[in-house]
Amino acid sequence: QVHLVESGGGLVQPGGSLRLSCAASGFTFSTYPMSWYRQVPGKERELVAGISSTGESTNYRESMKGRFTISRDNAKNTVYLQMNSLKPEDTAVYYCKLVRWGISYWGQGTQVTVSS
Repeated sequence: QVHLVESGGGLVQPGGSLRLSCAASGFTFSTYPMSWYRQVPGKERELVAGISSTGESTNYRESMKGRFTISRDNAKNTVYLQMNSLKPEDTAVYYCKLVRWGISYWGQGTQVTVSS
């Protein structure tokens, strides 16, 4: 059974940093790309960043380039999102996502609030 658990969210001041983690289980983590999404109430969930199964290839939403870094540790079955220079508009619930055999799996999300 696929299980994704995000952690690391919280309240941070503008300009601050957070590192999100997504611990995965129930599938062969090292063989699947993973991604991070975020959602603000009333808006659609949007892609933040993606990473290939090996970690060699990454992609980012334009507004996150240079500020966010996605990475993974296949030995720990964990994908990370390092977020720097955070802005109030980054406030959202952040989710990790797996697509396996055409089915999307999501974690429960972790709240990130950027406010002074």
